Amino acid sequence: MRIGIFTDSYPPYINGVSTSIVMLQNALEKKGHDVFIVTVNAEKLSYKYENENKIIRIPGIPIGIYDYRLTGIYPLRAIDKIKKWNLDIIHSQTEFGVGTFARIIAKQFDIPLVHTYHTMYEDYVHYITKGYFNGTSKKIVEYLTKFYCDKTATELIVPTEKTYKLFKEKYKFDRNVHIIPTGIEIERYEKSRYSDNDLEPLRKKYNLKKTDFVILFVGRLGEEKSVDLLIEAQDYLVKINKSCKLLLVGDGPDSEKYKKLTHKLKLDNNVIFVGKVSLKEVSLYYQLANVFATASRTETQGLTVMEAHAASLPVLAADDPSFSSMVIDDLNGYLFKNKRQYRKLAEMLMNDPVKLKKLSKQARVSAERYSPKYFAERVLDVYRLALKGRDTNNRSFFGRLKSVFKRGLHDK
Repeated sequence: MRIGIFTDSYPPYINGVSTSIVMLQNALEKKGHDVFIVTVNAEKLSYKYENENKIIRIPGIPIGIYDYRLTGIYPLRAIDKIKKWNLDIIHSQTEFGVGTFARIIAKQFDIPLVHTYHTMYEDYVHYITKGYFNGTSKKIVEYLTKFYCDKTATELIVPTEKTYKLFKEKYKFDRNVHIIPTGIEIERYEKSRYSDNDLEPLRKKYNLKKTDFVILFVGRLGEEKSVDLLIEAQDYLVKINKSCKLLLVGDGPDSEKYKKLTHKLKLDNNVIFVGKVSLKEVSLYYQLANVFATASRTETQGLTVMEAHAASLPVLAADDPSFSSMVIDDLNGYLFKNKRQYRKLAEMLMNDPVKLKKLSKQARVSAERYSPKYFAERVLDVYRLALKGRDTNNRSFFGRLKSVFKRGLHDK
């Protein structure tokens, strides 16, 4: 199968979506499929074609939200390249920019379109509105989301039951919605792959000792991630154990605010801001920790929770539907409802090494269900369903004639 993945997020840009796409690409290619990428040029305002890697990078303009860039919806220079790829399926991973381009190409060349919905946009409206007209803005987001996912996609993929309910119960979506949790390369996070020699430079850099109890967070330092809860709780945990460290890996718009909060609470020695880390290096940071923590309630799916489990880390996560299917109390971690519960759970794990070891073993077992092979198989099932639907629609004489006519017009 010849598969075109259209995405705004792809290396060198690093986030959860980018990571999942690379993983899917590798898994599909291992199964013998050809994968082509259309994405944003994250470095320059110019076109770039990587023939060997089968990647088209389209120039995009920064929009002021993290490092995202928005492309034009019909970049003419990319059309001929994509036409020569002779794609069987298009898989869009974003609603705007490159995602809109995917929809136009799918319609123009009569190619089935599968879409994966990654982002709960209603939770991010505040970045645009700055607190004004949030209600109206959310209605606009709802309208656009329903249009992009319902009116243009052949099949829709969502990562969790939480997102499924958004479409089925709130948006009253009446077509197929497939729940497919995103996979990760679990071997990359396996503890046995790393030695003390691999970790010692990082311990030295961040003044960490083997005896420290390290709580890890990986993600954007933005309001929606509620990192302030973890920092404020650290004030209590340090009084219980001076060797308790909170390691924050990532960057974002609220980074300076969190640093000021840390300084105000006199936690400079116990809250460590690592900043951005490359995809190749991030697995090392999981090896430094005893526990992974996240207070975010805006996830469509917690990829970092999966990574933590793969690294044998018990997870303390906010009691949110995004995490409830992954984090099982007293098995591979705990869900907490508020800061007080989080502090109690973290304190318990600090003081109970036997419990911590038991949860760590089960966390690694839990990670097996996130394997790339399993993920790719389920996505391929959706591709086949989309192709079957297209074949059914084109079975009639007029359907076939329409398809040939549309392709022929573009050839001229």
